[in-house]
Amino acid sequence: MNSSIIEIAKKVCPAVITVIVSKDLPKIENFYSFPFGGKEFIMPTPKSGKEKDQKMKTQKTQIGGGSGFIISKDGYVLTSNHVVSDTTADYTVIISPKHKLPAKVLSRNPINDTAVLKIDGQNLPYIEMADSNKIQLGEEVVAVGNALGEFTDTLSAGIVSGLSRFITAFGGVDHQMQNLRGLIQTDAAINPGNSGGPLVNMEGKAIGINTAMIMGAQNIGFAIPVNYAKKDLEEIKKYGKIIVPFLGVKYVLISKEMAAINKLPVNDGALVVREALGESPVVKGSSADKAGIKEWDIIIECNNEGITIKNPLAHILQKCKIGGEITIKVLRDGKKLELKAKLEEKV
Repeated sequence: MNSSIIEIAKKVCPAVITVIVSKDLPKIENFYSFPFGGKEFIMPTPKSGKEKDQKMKTQKTQIGGGSGFIISKDGYVLTSNHVVSDTTADYTVIISPKHKLPAKVLSRNPINDTAVLKIDGQNLPYIEMADSNKIQLGEEVVAVGNALGEFTDTLSAGIVSGLSRFITAFGGVDHQMQNLRGLIQTDAAINPGNSGGPLVNMEGKAIGINTAMIMGAQNIGFAIPVNYAKKDLEEIKKYGKIIVPFLGVKYVLISKEMAAINKLPVNDGALVVREALGESPVVKGSSADKAGIKEWDIIIECNNEGITIKNPLAHILQKCKIGGEITIKVLRDGKKLELKAKLEEKV
């Protein structure tokens, strides 16, 4: 029996919490049977007559959940952004069967799929954070979380199977697509409900935040390096929010397939284009507008980094400072232009 994992469980599990997502939804009191296509469906009874004029009754309903972990005695909590992505929902954390607390979402970072929560408490159990830049391939790790939203304090042991992985994931209440990069790959089992829980090293320190698994595959899970969340945490404590550099453009990332279909001159880059009729892809008065970026420009480099699907513009901008000047190379009508932009804070 591996006594080190037993010690990790004793150290880590008290600080791993369940995050409950709930909303006020219409209260359904009656149902009726609706046969269709040889099957029977159970449907809510619609209101009629005077009932429609009455104010709809609502009740607090659980719509989702995930895991998280406390990282300080005074109640800072890390989890995945897609666990708390609904800005209209209420969040509660379950520390133990008899200990539930309301949680306030202090920050959501969809680029890194990280979020910081705060609960009121003193001398809470917590997990220390390690330096995720020092992770080694083959290092032993333990993933902790609430598997399937039902089995609390589930541990699974494994190793770091890969580093700096890039995946396309779907998550959140709207199941939006996310491109996640720099991930830790592990063969420690990560299941639905584990998202937001910690991936810890053999010292019981968090090196990552469990985020995704590959459906249909065995022993392939991913975690966000914990250093990604440290920067957000520092800014929250200093400014009360995440400070995000804002360029002010809407764009789509170019792939080989997209370039071929649309006969574009390059296979990589960010094509500046509006999402809908009537709106501008360049925000008026923004850094991009002042720099002279125009619709149909293809941004190919930012600060000498090439823009690709795996290295999108948003990730490059995250490394830049507010008020700092950046160099942007664009392709316009077959000509390369070099533009300068001074980044502002995203409001």
